[in-house]
Amino acid sequence: MIQQHHHQNQRHHQKTLPKRIILVRHGESHGNRDGSAYTTTPDNKIPVTQAGIDQAKSAGAEIRRVISEDGRVHNWKVYFYVSPYERTRTTLREIGRSFPRKRIIGVREECRIREQDFGNFQEEKRMKMIKETRERFGRFFYRFPEGESAADVYDRVSSFLESLWRDIDMNRLHHNPSDELNLIIISHGLASRVFLMKWFKWTVEQFEYLNNFGNCEFRVMQLGLGGEYSLAIHHTEEEMQEWGLSPEMIADQKWRACANRGDWNESCSWYLDEFFDKLADSDDDVEEDDVDQNV
Repeated sequence: MIQQHHHQNQRHHQKTLPKRIILVRHGESHGNRDGSAYTTTPDNKIPVTQAGIDQAKSAGAEIRRVISEDGRVHNWKVYFYVSPYERTRTTLREIGRSFPRKRIIGVREECRIREQDFGNFQEEKRMKMIKETRERFGRFFYRFPEGESAADVYDRVSSFLESLWRDIDMNRLHHNPSDELNLIIISHGLASRVFLMKWFKWTVEQFEYLNNFGNCEFRVMQLGLGGEYSLAIHHTEEEMQEWGLSPEMIADQKWRACANRGDWNESCSWYLDEFFDKLADSDDDVEEDDVDQNV
């Protein structure tokens, strides 16, 4: 009986990786359309426009098409994570119209994927000057007065990512391994870029070149044959170029599409080139260089 119970627990805790992790930015908000909205309305309460609602409905239909592979796959399910802001919650509701109840495993509000904190009510002229300063200082490390830097967002998104992996490891999403699981994370532009940065180990310099998501644009991280996630399975090289990925970053995404999980450090020599000028090919080469320097 004890052995049988052990096997049942093993089956219960069996880890089945999601087929896709899809990052979605919210639909157009009144703040996107008119920056003066931030002067009188708390950022978390700014609603979406009618155009934003329409964008979310279209995004929902497109995401369902991607997940079902144009109706060819029938054993798929979705689980949603959503930022607590009004514009993300509304976007979720409109996206959800494309999914019948039986397809939705669950949903969780997740505060750690909220928008970057710009500091309470935002006076227009002051914010314009602040954002100009940010461009000179650098987008990642600049901290808004009374608010956050992108580095601060990175820390909390990293914490969320660790929790996400625990949910997957412990099957807290109550996922049936016979179904294809798709995680859909409805968040904000910066939080989504930071999520990708953390996941794919992009450097701060690489982050600085990334372009923001458009309203209701989404990025599909799909599981490759070897167990790594890649943007290159669903998205084209041209799309990734438009998002600001360098040729090396795109090559990495293509490699991940068929790479075996855990091979990353050994195979991505270009990553070392981000930190070192030129590494010697062997111990003998290093010794020869040392001799030359000591002469």
